Amino acid sequence: MLVLFGAFGLLDRIIRPGVRWFFRRKANSAIEELNTRLHLRIQPFKTTRRQTLIDQLLLDPHIVKAVEQHVGEAGIPRDVAMAKAERYAREIVPAFNAYAYTGIGTRLSRWVSTFLYRVRLGDRDAEALSSIDPEATVVFVMNHRSNVDYLLVTYLASASATLSYAVGEWARIWLLQNLIRAMGAYFIRRESGNILYRRVLARYVAMASRSGVTQAIFPEGGLSPDGLLRAPKFGLLSYMISDFDPEEHRDVVFVPVGVNYDRVLEDRVLLSAGDQNIGQRTFQFGFLEVSRFVLKLMLLWVQGRFYRYGYACASFGKPVSLTDWSKQHRIDFAGQNEKRLFANVEKFGSDLMERVGQAVPVLPVALVATLFEEAGSSGLGILELRSKVYHLLQELEHAGAHIHLPRSDMDYAVSTGLRMLTMRRVVEEDAGHYSIVPDQIDLIAYYANSIRHLRDN
Repeated sequence: MLVLFGAFGLLDRIIRPGVRWFFRRKANSAIEELNTRLHLRIQPFKTTRRQTLIDQLLLDPHIVKAVEQHVGEAGIPRDVAMAKAERYAREIVPAFNAYAYTGIGTRLSRWVSTFLYRVRLGDRDAEALSSIDPEATVVFVMNHRSNVDYLLVTYLASASATLSYAVGEWARIWLLQNLIRAMGAYFIRRESGNILYRRVLARYVAMASRSGVTQAIFPEGGLSPDGLLRAPKFGLLSYMISDFDPEEHRDVVFVPVGVNYDRVLEDRVLLSAGDQNIGQRTFQFGFLEVSRFVLKLMLLWVQGRFYRYGYACASFGKPVSLTDWSKQHRIDFAGQNEKRLFANVEKFGSDLMERVGQAVPVLPVALVATLFEEAGSSGLGILELRSKVYHLLQELEHAGAHIHLPRSDMDYAVSTGLRMLTMRRVVEEDAGHYSIVPDQIDLIAYYANSIRHLRDN
């Protein structure tokens, strides 16, 4: 027993603190090295110990007031209400680890993205992006096409920033949630009506924004079941800007990001789910289904029969400074009543989403699918298809769309889109004439919808 207690004391008092010191020192060195090459530096808030952040959040005057209000409304003891607030804080607050982000996260993002797709960086205003104040809080605002969005944008932005995502409950899976938290992401209950929970979430997002943490949000809230841009929700956005004062707070710069794919991995699942909310845990992919899909891909790769799923592309629009926008539109976000504040947030958010929609890149499958949908059951010949694609490209260019033509060759883009659809048996050929397989009309519409808003403008 003496030997056992002695070993435990040695482990607790000497070995464990030494190991913790060693890894903390290595992590700090990694962060210092990262900050020398990142345009948007990792802010101290992000590297603060998780328990310290939780304590800071719980001692925030807004949270103390929310707890007191909850005590009065629910008729429960204050310590019980405080315990609930702490549980929510532990659920939300991430545990950023530089090794996990750079050593695992970005490498995994790059490998998965390039294994599945031909990844391309679309249009971007390099001069405007490089001129962003390094001390500003930068928020990437994106449309949500696939769960691969997290990996794709993490990979493409890894040279200039480390992103903190708001992740839905679907990802709260054993081990996966630990990795997600270590990458600096935080979990949110998108449909929660619990006022105390919303207050804790709001204060964490506000604290992170005021401290300069680079973030990425999906205002649509979930994946689109039909390929169209969904009506945005401005909850997270309101938490970031609700008390913004340009005289007191650092500027918040929003970067519109549009993503698109020649093939969305979840397309058939989304179509079968219809109008239901894919973001909820009810519709998360099961472990067995994901494992089966990965094993199938690896088997095809080993056999030399695996073909990547076409192109995946992200375009970055012109950054929007909240300070400049509020001055231009003569709008204040601080000191407003709830109704007025909501109207201001909605106006700003709608402007942002228009910019996001404009940044969505046009890819080969979307081009071809649009024309097949217009042709309906009559189908198209290859020469007619090329002619129509030419006119469609002129229309989209006139609308200011971001178009990605592989190899800058229209004919190659047409053949690429057509090949993707015929390989998936969505379109069939008969003596040089192509038509939609009757039970695949919804899938054709799904990909045509990804650029429909560009034509509606």
